Amino acid sequence: MIDKVVASADEAVADIPDGASLAVGGFGLCGIPVALIDALHRAGTTDLETVSNNCGVDDWGLGILLRDGRIRRTISSYVGENKEFARQYLAGELEVVLTPQGTLAEKLRAGGAGIPAFYTKAGVGTQVSEGGLPQKYDAGGGIAVASAPKEVRSFGGVDYVLEEALTPDFGLVHAWKGDRHGNLVFHATAMNFNPLCAMAGRVTIAEVEELVEPGELDPEHIHTPGIFIQRVVLAANAEKRIEKRTVALARPGQAASAHDAGSTRQAGA
Repeated sequence: MIDKVVASADEAVADIPDGASLAVGGFGLCGIPVALIDALHRAGTTDLETVSNNCGVDDWGLGILLRDGRIRRTISSYVGENKEFARQYLAGELEVVLTPQGTLAEKLRAGGAGIPAFYTKAGVGTQVSEGGLPQKYDAGGGIAVASAPKEVRSFGGVDYVLEEALTPDFGLVHAWKGDRHGNLVFHATAMNFNPLCAMAGRVTIAEVEELVEPGELDPEHIHTPGIFIQRVVLAANAEKRIEKRTVALARPGQAASAHDAGSTRQAGA
């Protein structure tokens, strides 16, 4: 078996060229491959197309690439937490392909499974299927690029829209544990889009919090087998952030307890 470990995140992303398409794991700030994104930012890589549930926040994750104008086009399902994203989209600086979340997940899974397209009920009777969604604006606020209509077909008297699979040039994912052969284990909610992006990328790079030797992972607990992974890099001290912190208000005369404090979204796993 091939030892897929590389020495650093910078080495792992060194051959990603300008103009590449990237499937990037994570949901909000949970389970995002921040070490690989930071390395890509240091490399100066630009003109990127990203496929990700969202595009980070203004100063972290994919948001740092967006902030510096490195992302040309993004395929996403949720983009509501990034003010710079909204500004670039409305100013005509960024092309955005909004995709229903389940459809996005299946487009990645299908790509990894070698299925070129599939039919789904999501989006039938809307601009998702009928076309006309603004994907890019011009400088005057007009629509420069609109989505094209998609094929709709009836099965059993129910209409479905045809969606094509995604197979980006590279996949960037974050895992809890991985071995030298690329077998990965994700922790809790960090499973989100990471296994799907790992499958879909033609070349997939995994950053792992803990690197173990082959045979140490229970085969029954492996979420993504090494056949989908080409490179592994240790990112033991990757920063984890909380996207939104919500705490309960203290009752009169009482301090908020640790039990009352919580968060709506927690980064990493």
